[in-house]
Amino acid sequence: MTTIHVLLAGESWVSTTTHVKGYDYFSSTQYAVGVEFLAKALPFDRFTLHHMPGHLVPTDFPMTLDALAHYDVVILSDIGANSLLLHPDTAVHGLTTPNRLKLLQTWVEQGGGLAMCGGYLSFAGMNACAKYFRTPIEAILPVNLHTFDDRVETPEGAQPEVIDRDHPIVRGIGTNWPALLGYNELILKPDTHLIARVGEHPLLATRQVGNGRSFVWASDIGPHWCPPPFLHWEGYARLWQQVLMWLAGR
Repeated sequence: MTTIHVLLAGESWVSTTTHVKGYDYFSSTQYAVGVEFLAKALPFDRFTLHHMPGHLVPTDFPMTLDALAHYDVVILSDIGANSLLLHPDTAVHGLTTPNRLKLLQTWVEQGGGLAMCGGYLSFAGMNACAKYFRTPIEAILPVNLHTFDDRVETPEGAQPEVIDRDHPIVRGIGTNWPALLGYNELILKPDTHLIARVGEHPLLATRQVGNGRSFVWASDIGPHWCPPPFLHWEGYARLWQQVLMWLAGR
């Protein structure tokens, strides 16, 4: 089998903490990534995963169809639309640059595979600041997006329900999935295929877009919405391998 080349944009963050101790205080900064569980799930002989951290997306995300053609699948995960729209040449210097949301739409229509995974900066996101609604990305996803904060926090646990057990993405995984701790609330489009849901909302859904494919996973690919029982579940690795194979047309 030919290696599937995957570009994952996002899944990194910088946290700054102020420590107050009596009259004195100091600050500390930590950089973290959330891609380690997905990376471990993908065998090196079948998948090549290129992780582009969020702080590099504005400058380094592909600017042309030729550059995107190096990848079979692109995953947007916990990275807002502004990071793709605002290259520093535009945001800082006022120059014209390609609209990478439109570029992704064209790339998918010509045969690429696009996935969006859930998080605080996915779909609409926290305070709606991910802002993919009314964009070329929403136009090609299997779901419509809210224009308000779309997070659903379920600290008590929310049980996924598999709707289509025979779909290649979930084949052989079974239906007894571990619970999730949250997800983005999405609205299924009529011309799409629902594979699994959580509560009344889509969890896994797919769509044919021209010669390409799009896919949504409404929860995290790692903590906190995707908790340890799910991450260490034997179905986690198989699920993501089959997602990427489907998106790549394999």
